[in-house]
Amino acid sequence: VPLVESGGGLVQPGGSLRLSCTRAGSIHNIEFSVMAWYRQAPGGQRDLVATISSGGTTNYADSVKGRFTISTDNDKNTVFLQMNSLKPEDAAVYYCSARSTLNTYWGQGTQVTVSS
Repeated sequence: VPLVESGGGLVQPGGSLRLSCTRAGSIHNIEFSVMAWYRQAPGGQRDLVATISSGGTTNYADSVKGRFTISTDNDKNTVFLQMNSLKPEDAAVYYCSARSTLNTYWGQGTQVTVSS
């Protein structure tokens, strides 16, 4: 698996989680133009949540604007998704992806459950 996500779990509505996605050694030297987070709820399609370009430009789905923040570490080996004010509708499997010139890489996903 070229990307490894972590940080998912169970949180109450209004709570926060921070997801991390780290690239594996096999793709350590690949330059990515865009890194992103997607999510997929049961029975639903995989939807784009947030993106960050190699230059640091970020974009967000309307449903998460003002609540989620995407960022990377200085080496761009890890991408984070800070999720605040979580709602039940945010519950899903969250996937990390990274796009290079030749390929798009995916992680295995991490489950986020929002429930009281």
